[in-house]
Amino acid sequence: MGKKKILFLGPAWPYRGGLSAYNERLAEELQKDAEVEIWTFTVQYPSFLFPGKSQFTDAPQPTHLKIRRLINSVNPLNWIKVGRMIRKWKPDLIVTKYWLPFMGPCLGTLLRLGKSKHTKVVSILDNVVPHEKRPGDVAFTKYFLKPVNAFIAMSQSVLDDLRKFEPGKPASLIPHPIYDNYGTPVSKSVARETLQLQQDKKYILFFGFIRKYKGLDLLIQAMADERMKKADIHLIVAGEAYEDLTPYNQLLDTLQLRDRVTMNTDFIPDTAVKNYFCAADLVVQPYKSATQSGISQIAYHFDKPMIVTRVGGLIEMVPDDIVGFQCEPDPADIATAIEKYYVNNREADMTEAVRREKKQYSWERLAGEINRLVSNK
Repeated sequence: MGKKKILFLGPAWPYRGGLSAYNERLAEELQKDAEVEIWTFTVQYPSFLFPGKSQFTDAPQPTHLKIRRLINSVNPLNWIKVGRMIRKWKPDLIVTKYWLPFMGPCLGTLLRLGKSKHTKVVSILDNVVPHEKRPGDVAFTKYFLKPVNAFIAMSQSVLDDLRKFEPGKPASLIPHPIYDNYGTPVSKSVARETLQLQQDKKYILFFGFIRKYKGLDLLIQAMADERMKKADIHLIVAGEAYEDLTPYNQLLDTLQLRDRVTMNTDFIPDTAVKNYFCAADLVVQPYKSATQSGISQIAYHFDKPMIVTRVGGLIEMVPDDIVGFQCEPDPADIATAIEKYYVNNREADMTEAVRREKKQYSWERLAGEINRLVSNK
């Protein structure tokens, strides 16, 4: 018998961002024991659904993965064609992420047309109920979930949401593995020199796409707290804006924070990610709502303590007073958590705790659970 055939459906090179990075890294793990292909998009999002500057990466195509651009997310005729191609290829397993109801009709149709009797489907759920709701969300989600055989949820809140739609199908809770594809950590001094930051300052980091639910406005307001001013704490914002930056710029001007907040709102290429994390003392995720976050897993890779708000699944990844602090999505409470970190000199012990904690978040564990869910017993 030949190797098991596994097909990934979803974002991958030349598309950029966390979804592509996740799919490629998991495919790399699964192809240790299987023949793996990733079928990605020719058209991923129509322009009205993509608020960033570009959907595409400048990085070269990965040479260790077989990636084919075949899927048009908005063309039903394409779905029929690609669905038939899937059935002809006869995968033993189809793996697809689910992150946005807009993708429900496309991916749901591909699964219906592509499955044969021996094909199993596992979906890894970023969200079931989206952060930013639109008409059709529930119908599109139901359509997608129906042909899926089993699920991986990356947080308890996502698993709870799934059970409202699919109470009986097999599902496992496996936290987001460590993003270990952003290079080897560098020293804080080297990272700060690369970014032209001062060596003796206190720097905290907000990293990732800027969207309303991520609470950057709360963190900016926290930076205006007298305790933050007195301690001369500086904030680095690194990530592309997926919304109008005017309210944030107005906050910075009104609160007179330009001298302590650095805004880099261009897309951060993979090769530069390590510099931002390694330059910072602390990573802050001041989200107003969340299910889980890949930012935590990048922070784990670079051994960085974190502050997260008590929303969704964030607190599942960041044990309070061990690898960081939990707080309320409130500027004063965020400022209190940051102050505790510095006043109590927690960097050394929390960094060591991060190194211990991250051992449980492996890609091998995720791959093993996917295989277990679809194995015949």
